[in-house]
Amino acid sequence: MALSGDHSDRGELRTHESLDELRTDLADYIADLSEMSVKERGVFAVALSGGSLIGLIGYLYFLSYVCLLGFCLIWFYASGLHIWWKMESRKLCEAPYNKTVDWAKWYIFWADERVVGKNHDDSNYKLAKDGFLSKVPIVPSHVHSINDSVSAEQAADDYKFVIRQLVRTRVISVSEISDCPKFDLVLLGMGPDGHVASLFPNHSVLGENDEWVTFITDSPKPPPERITFTLPVINSASNVAVVATGISKAEALHLAIDDVGPDCPSLPARMVQPTNGKLVWFLDKAAASKLDGAQFSDLG
Repeated sequence: MALSGDHSDRGELRTHESLDELRTDLADYIADLSEMSVKERGVFAVALSGGSLIGLIGYLYFLSYVCLLGFCLIWFYASGLHIWWKMESRKLCEAPYNKTVDWAKWYIFWADERVVGKNHDDSNYKLAKDGFLSKVPIVPSHVHSINDSVSAEQAADDYKFVIRQLVRTRVISVSEISDCPKFDLVLLGMGPDGHVASLFPNHSVLGENDEWVTFITDSPKPPPERITFTLPVINSASNVAVVATGISKAEALHLAIDDVGPDCPSLPARMVQPTNGKLVWFLDKAAASKLDGAQFSDLG
């Protein structure tokens, strides 16, 4: 059973007993936002990150396209082992979700990307294409990857130009508070060091407030060259979801969410604070194990 609750000003926490439960809840959440955005604006503009997050949102595809089976046998990768998992058909296979995930209205962006070729194993685009995008009928021209044939600095500038053009045509909304783009959803993972997108602890780009998209050439984890949304763009989104699983994320989540006092380091994940949007954390039991608060007392 999932445990949900607000945690001061750090958003809504959704803590799950298992990855299976988290996948289902995340799929429901994305489908609900998609339906709402398409009804209100006619489009759904979502920015993705890379890593294990893609495997989790790929679950949306499985739930949406195996409805006729009544159940599905999904071959998935977990904890280094390939295992079979049988699952009864769930909400996204039933009304209204099977009719409201309108893939043709989706526009895909990346909150961060490694400056490598699109077919490179380190490419977030390749990860998303192989694990998710190639399996759903998203319009190819709605998928906005970076220019991988130029420098990191030029790739960031080019990506900012693409976003600016789509803001002008209202595919992407504009923040009511600033001139930043307002994505319908920014979907982030979090590293054990508390980084989100390619915003790493103590890096100078954390203070970048003027650019929508910036670049780094000294990432502490390879590959070194990356582009990334800045914090003002992330925090301008209508919805931001941060997904963190596993015990390796527990300490960083404690520092990112709990009231730890002014002397503790301010991690990038803690700086995620939508100015006029909603923040939701999707956690498993292990990742949430060091969080304060009575809402986690029943997890053991």
